[in-house]
Amino acid sequence: MNDCLFLGLNKNPKLFKNEPNTIKKPIQFKFENENENEKQIKQISTGHLSTIFLFKNGKAIEYLNQNDSNPNPEKIQIEENIQKVTVGHGNEAVLTIEGNVFAKGDYINSKNPNEFINISSLIEDPNDKVIEDIVSGRFSIYLLTSNQNAYGIGSNGSSQLGSKTLSKTEKPILMMKNVSKIFSGNSSSFVFLLNSNQELFGCGNNFNGQLGFGSKKKIRKKLKKIQNIPKGKIIDIQCGYAYSIMLVENENQNQNPKRKLYSCGSYHYNGLGKEYEDTYEFTKIKSSLFENDDIIEISCGYNHTLILTSNNKMIVFGSNLNGELGTGDTKKQKIPNQIELPKLRFNENISNYHVSCGYHKSFIYSYSSFSNLEEDLIKLFKRKEFCDISFKTENGEIIEAHKLILKYRLNENQNQIEKLQEIISKKSIKESNQIFEMIYSNRIINPKLYSEIKEIINSNEKIEETMKRIYLNENENEKDFIIERKEKQYKFPKLILIMRSELYRGMFLSVTEDKSNKVTDYSELSNKSFQIFEYWIFIK
Repeated sequence: MNDCLFLGLNKNPKLFKNEPNTIKKPIQFKFENENENEKQIKQISTGHLSTIFLFKNGKAIEYLNQNDSNPNPEKIQIEENIQKVTVGHGNEAVLTIEGNVFAKGDYINSKNPNEFINISSLIEDPNDKVIEDIVSGRFSIYLLTSNQNAYGIGSNGSSQLGSKTLSKTEKPILMMKNVSKIFSGNSSSFVFLLNSNQELFGCGNNFNGQLGFGSKKKIRKKLKKIQNIPKGKIIDIQCGYAYSIMLVENENQNQNPKRKLYSCGSYHYNGLGKEYEDTYEFTKIKSSLFENDDIIEISCGYNHTLILTSNNKMIVFGSNLNGELGTGDTKKQKIPNQIELPKLRFNENISNYHVSCGYHKSFIYSYSSFSNLEEDLIKLFKRKEFCDISFKTENGEIIEAHKLILKYRLNENQNQIEKLQEIISKKSIKESNQIFEMIYSNRIINPKLYSEIKEIINSNEKIEETMKRIYLNENENEKDFIIERKEKQYKFPKLILIMRSELYRGMFLSVTEDKSNKVTDYSELSNKSFQIFEYWIFIK
């Protein structure tokens, strides 16, 4: 079963048959049939009239709004091998692992707006046909190619595609080169493009100063560099209808917390996190609720914002007309407010969860797996005490790994490990490290490189069974070894540790090693990484 909470407008589409149109407190979302309950949610994207659930197995379900005479949603299975989905106002798109984008919408395919078509194939430059990322806006979709070029398709009614002449286009047009990230929102008629030098550009609707140029000039018809942005690394920008929220990481590692929030736009739309203050440049959002916290994730809907912090807090502000903030009422929250969430199944740490906001609705869901992990997880899997197999690159460099993880990721097939060895022998050290990082974390890398090894990558359908075995095991008598970490104690069976790790095998079976049952060298790991360590210990 998935951990997934819903709150807000239970309409367009109506996802809960027996619940009111306004859901003011978070409630558990469940799929209609039992098989779908076993699918692990990877991503949720929700817009004005539809919601798409993407699962870990690469399949998706789209719920569409029906007319008033038939309030039950239309449900469509999407069977492509998908890595990301995005839903905007009047459009939807899916990105496949191979780098193709299929999209639909009134401004995408006027002849048949309800049919998915391959818009990436319409790009004229053959070197830009492989897509790495997709982002939806209001009646528009943005594509980021493997060559780091940004394209736009759909409506240009507010110049959100950066063209002075087009009113719309059903063919992707090049917007800017050397782009590292694209930011927009499912109700936003504006867009931000970030280049590799951390320079930020924007265009589109600016009638409330939501582009951060310092003024309220209504339309920015072409991309222009935004000055006076906060110092630090831009991690994310979430966009609402008339405001923007920026997440910036401080480059000074000695400062704590490292991540801060900034906003710009108009307070009339309740999305700034500030009371009675229009802001036409990005300025810091101040609140005692997260003054000493790092911000893990943010999401913006039409005019509301949800935030997850490092101290297990859910912070909300903005419009609450349909209960989308989960406060139990419909009162707007002009300044940040903390809400309590019901107990979830794997909620030792809220960093295992994600938020996704749409048109007057919000989702909170878990995605605890080997995917989308922090950088230190990769470091954990490279620790020498876990490594028991070596791979040699084309230049003779050695990469150490461990059979347990490789067997799990490669479907426990020794022949596939040998095939991996053959692939590594023809790759540079950089390419080899990319391959191993993808195997460890299941991150998507260069599609051309991925195509060479995709046959040996396991779909990880066993992860749910593994998680159950770890977290639902009630036989505490078998857990006879204690690891202390950050003043907390975690119990493990010694027998499992001996079977899984050379480190612990030597510790417990050696006649000279200290036989104490406490190890205290895991404090440097993040909560998420330590949780994955637990998964690793218990995997078959």
